[in-house]
Amino acid sequence: MQVRILFLFIIGSYFDTTAQSFKSVQQKSERVKIAYSEKWENLQADLIKQKINPKNFELFIRVFKRDKVVEVWLKSKEEKEYKLFKTYSICSSSGELGPKRHQGDEQVPEGFYNISSFNPYSNYYLSLEVSYPNQSDKIISKNNLGDDIMIHGNCVTIGCIPLTDNYIKEVYVLAVEAKYAGQDKISVHIFPTKLDENGMKYLNDNYSKQPLLLDFWKNIKTGYDYFDLHKQLPQITIDKKGVYIFN
Repeated sequence: MQVRILFLFIIGSYFDTTAQSFKSVQQKSERVKIAYSEKWENLQADLIKQKINPKNFELFIRVFKRDKVVEVWLKSKEEKEYKLFKTYSICSSSGELGPKRHQGDEQVPEGFYNISSFNPYSNYYLSLEVSYPNQSDKIISKNNLGDDIMIHGNCVTIGCIPLTDNYIKEVYVLAVEAKYAGQDKISVHIFPTKLDENGMKYLNDNYSKQPLLLDFWKNIKTGYDYFDLHKQLPQITIDKKGVYIFN
């Protein structure tokens, strides 16, 4: 868990700035400098190979808990559809399949979120905070939900999404560049598994006695299916019961 005072500093220093000053402030961190020196040249080459503008792209992140992968999707701003850029292995895990419903349950959340802050001074090398709990979480659960859910390095976790330091350098640099190019909202969709035919069969076979959980997964599958079909992000709202509505 990150120190809250540090996050107040991060939010004040990094989000109330222009995109240009945001990047320059980030690069004052030695860790971010190292990440850029080690990763940015090769990442730019890979972007060009995939016909993605390295100076003007948008980022989307998908997480699959059972599969233990983080997918990074990118698109040039002038394009409509995202392309799968890279897939990174999650190197440690906690909890079980299913959403996070209270503090201390060691669960990784499931649902639709975005990156809410960047922390180049994290206890876990570099970290990107996920906007858990969202409005759906707050409506469905009346418990103390907890917070401080991160995509981070250092390969340890209690409810977060850990990558190796080597991998988080790449994801962090891409996130900084996306924000620098003007992307205000970097979406993060977290699923129990890939919600294709095989994934749903696995969930139905193994969680048949948990109908509320299956109903939740059927709900978020609609958002999964929309992106898989269109390679565009769905517009998402939340009804008074906490159910996701997709337009």
